[in-house]
Amino acid sequence: MFQANPNHSSSVLSGDRSIEVQHLTVMYQDVQALRNLTVTIAAGQLVGIFGPNGAGKSTLVKAMLGLIPAATGTVTYGDRPLAEQRQRVAYVPQRSQIDWTFPATVWDVVMMGRVRKTGFLRPFSGVSRRLAVNALERVGMAEYGDRRIGDLSGGQQQRVFLARSLAQDADIFCFDEPFVGVDQTTEQILFSIFRELASQGKTVMVVNHDLGESITHFDHLILLNRELIAAGDRRSVLQPQHMTRAYGGHVRFFEPQAA
Repeated sequence: MFQANPNHSSSVLSGDRSIEVQHLTVMYQDVQALRNLTVTIAAGQLVGIFGPNGAGKSTLVKAMLGLIPAATGTVTYGDRPLAEQRQRVAYVPQRSQIDWTFPATVWDVVMMGRVRKTGFLRPFSGVSRRLAVNALERVGMAEYGDRRIGDLSGGQQQRVFLARSLAQDADIFCFDEPFVGVDQTTEQILFSIFRELASQGKTVMVVNHDLGESITHFDHLILLNRELIAAGDRRSVLQPQHMTRAYGGHVRFFEPQAA
């Protein structure tokens, strides 16, 4: 059972295919958002990224994908930088970063997941259309194809963006705070599909802030507060000393029961 050494920002989540993050530091002007973070994220597991507000959770994902620059460090998948392989990544940002007034239908949004593989301004193939239909069916949104994305509820919108990520047929899935503002049915659908993707050997990373019972869905956790606090299975990460170091003072969280 892995337990991070508080004086050493490194951990390994076992697996054959993995994302290797080495000594990653990210600066926002003069503010250090992440410091010397080293961690290995394995495929075939549902990995949750946790920490307080401002801990660098979203920053970690964006820096890994090359969406923001890193001051130091490398992020590789296989033997190449992950940022050079973004065609293998399905990334769903926080809902607050999406323009919900954009005049796109549910079908339009899902088909956006096929643009990179199809090519800009090229017609979509039958395969792409079947993938989109299947993705909408999997998230329970098949009958909403003609609806404007801005007219849907928060949970429905999140399911549509999950369908878009599924249509990409990616190897790596990154979701930033997908459970904010969604209903319980949507949360159950999301976790079910995340689990299915992990069982298929995909890499599934979820930025989350909920320390309640939903944390039990994750195989492995990465706990941050601008640096790596702990990483590994739930029991080894959700230790009082790690939680105090991450959140400061007293924090209430779901404590896994003994087997």
